[in-house]
Amino acid sequence: MASTPANITWHEGHVSRSERAQLLKQTGLTVWFTGLSASGKSTIASALEQHLLHRGVNAYRLDGDNIRFGLNKNLGFSPEDRAENIRRIAEVSLLFADSGTVAITSFISPYRADRDSARKLHADAGIPFVEVYADVPVSVAEERDPKGLYKKARAGEIPGFTGVSAPYEEPERPEVHIRTDRTTIAEAVQQIAAFLEARKLIF
Repeated sequence: MASTPANITWHEGHVSRSERAQLLKQTGLTVWFTGLSASGKSTIASALEQHLLHRGVNAYRLDGDNIRFGLNKNLGFSPEDRAENIRRIAEVSLLFADSGTVAITSFISPYRADRDSARKLHADAGIPFVEVYADVPVSVAEERDPKGLYKKARAGEIPGFTGVSAPYEEPERPEVHIRTDRTTIAEAVQQIAAFLEARKLIF
């Protein structure tokens, strides 16, 4: 992991996090979706973003594929690049959350250690981090396969594909666990919203 460059100093602003939350009338946090490709995490994340915005909560979704068109376009899918991909998005989501926004991230993030690092980054900053596990059997994800990725992976066209030739380490204690093959999108959104309400993270 890269160390902090020499000769730089953190510059505190004039607005505290509590003052920002009071002025915006909401608390910033990160809702971190993880799960296999075709688990439904991006679909539910999009619906959650819409739901929150319609109830007056400022939210913004950071999608795994979309981020690779810009910020992370120089990264591949090796374990090292996957780790860097998650490190960067953890930092970005932290910035969004610190600004008072509900940051919604949707990344396969297959390695538990990388997700734990993202959680610790938020914990160290005192910002809530909610892990949502979009849980679906590989067989169901493969049946869905909207992008045709599993088919390509089985044909050897995509090396290191999560769930086929690369591992997915399931979350051990996610805040929200959704079996997406048994739950509608609307039900999933309500499950997440109910958790956030119970924790007084949204009002």
